[in-house]
Amino acid sequence: MPVVAALLAAGLLLSGCTVTSGPRTPTTTATLAPGAFSTLDEAGVEQIKASKTARLDMRSGTLEKSAVKVGAGEVFGPEVNTKGAGKIDLTIVGPTGEITAQTDRLRFLSGKTRTDFSSVTYFLTAGSAEELSELIRDGVKRYGIDNESAENWITSTERDPGGKSDFSIQPGYATGLLVNYDLRYDGSKDVQVIIVHVMPVP
Repeated sequence: MPVVAALLAAGLLLSGCTVTSGPRTPTTTATLAPGAFSTLDEAGVEQIKASKTARLDMRSGTLEKSAVKVGAGEVFGPEVNTKGAGKIDLTIVGPTGEITAQTDRLRFLSGKTRTDFSSVTYFLTAGSAEELSELIRDGVKRYGIDNESAENWITSTERDPGGKSDFSIQPGYATGLLVNYDLRYDGSKDVQVIIVHVMPVP
């Protein structure tokens, strides 16, 4: 019997038959169609991660849960994290302009009784105080973030580059959305962080 079993196995190999453990899960590689907007269901999050592109529709002034396929009772949307795998090209289309950035983290905050998200949050990083200042001034120019508030903080940091500072710059409204830069500066670290909150205008 062992000889018969061996011959049968050899016959299977010669005939090209193979044994598989089950169906393979396809890899998501689809890119976002031109003009389309991202969703935040499982398939949408996988598409964002695979394509490194996210485009959110806030032309009405809000990001509605139903529009991105998130349940009405959810307090949070999914966190999209691509740290170590490359940054996402993010576009948020507002009523009067666009917010664009490269980021590796996206967060969405809502509430059980809200139909929309109260905040879309993403993270910007800078490798130096100088680069951080450039990012802040870019936010002033593009989104209407308060220039005086920004320059006062930059000046104080230049006087004490080794210090620490958590500071929220007065927001801008140029895109028809509230854009807030929440600074996390630590001169002893190699990477500085801006937490950007995009919210409906109150």
